[in-house]
Amino acid sequence: MNVDYSGKLKKLPPYLFIEIDRKKKEAISRGADIISLGVGDPDLPTPNHIIESLQKSVLKSANHQYPFGAGLASYRNAIATWYKKRFNVDLLPDEICALIGSKEGIGHIHLAFVNPGDVVLIPEPGYPVYNTGTIFADGVPYFMPLVEENDYLPDLNAIPQDIVKKAKLIFVNYPNNPTSSVATKIFYVKLVDFAKKNNIIVAADAAYSEIYYDENNKPLSFLEIPGAKEVGVEFHSLSKTYNMTGWRIGWVCGNKEVVAGILKVKDNYDSGVFQAIQEAAITALLSSQECVQNNRIIYKERRDAFVLGLQKIGWYVNIPQASFYVWAKAPKGYTSTQIVSKLLDEASIVCTPGNGMGISGEGYIRFALTVDIKRINEAVERIARIKY
Repeated sequence: MNVDYSGKLKKLPPYLFIEIDRKKKEAISRGADIISLGVGDPDLPTPNHIIESLQKSVLKSANHQYPFGAGLASYRNAIATWYKKRFNVDLLPDEICALIGSKEGIGHIHLAFVNPGDVVLIPEPGYPVYNTGTIFADGVPYFMPLVEENDYLPDLNAIPQDIVKKAKLIFVNYPNNPTSSVATKIFYVKLVDFAKKNNIIVAADAAYSEIYYDENNKPLSFLEIPGAKEVGVEFHSLSKTYNMTGWRIGWVCGNKEVVAGILKVKDNYDSGVFQAIQEAAITALLSSQECVQNNRIIYKERRDAFVLGLQKIGWYVNIPQASFYVWAKAPKGYTSTQIVSKLLDEASIVCTPGNGMGISGEGYIRFALTVDIKRINEAVERIARIKY
């Protein structure tokens, strides 16, 4: 049979992390002892109390049926309780919708609000799904450069007015993947004002909000800002916070009309989140958060060992204040792709080229701190032996 992919599928760039995984598997097949710092998938296990909750919930026959709708009322209430405690944000049930991981909702929001030719404002370097969702909806991506000189915040004033007039949706992501930067209250206030003036929906991706290293300077929620609920929503996930990437559970919350639009798309694409997983997520959100604090301690040890190790051997890298990523400049004379290839070929280290997440990422590499401290130290030793 002659298979001809759709025009939309042909427009998609190769999905970066699938390509990274392919190269990793190729190197392993050659016998390389790979240290994988590429994909942001926590190596730490899901805490036992969450697993035990699932084991009990999966035995309930009521949980074996279609889980239609916005999610269990008990799950949405747990999210509201967690948001109030963590961010002092009040949420109503119709302002929350369960998601099969935040990635699913981030991909679906375009289908609810973007018409052919509408512009979507996308941070770059950034999470690839912001762009692929735009392509699937026949929207027009406009990339907002995230550069070090502006603390990796998009310059809203630099967006041309003709683009602003056509824009329907703007994505922001803090703590940021890949740069590890954290948004300030001043920026969020400007963002809310920008969205109100131009009738643009804000889609804030906060998947890394609980991986931070300063208890006195926790990352903010976009929804903490007065007026934020009038203009947008926030996507969240249990994946990174509770080491539950494979469970596929998250949520979107905020403006109830925007949430309702996403739910309408979901009702036509999927049948909801397995209720046993929702019940396990309730346990995660409402139980002691000591497991989350323990994660932060582990990631901080890894961060300090890796960043200080790179700095000691002459690499330029800032110490990240949040997320489990390290955003490092490539050694002088190397492009992002060249240094990533060199690290793989000469040190058996897998990492992500910055330009693979957007042209503004050229000259940078993203490392994910998702191996234990022994392997982190070994990675630094291997990098130190490379001749540039």
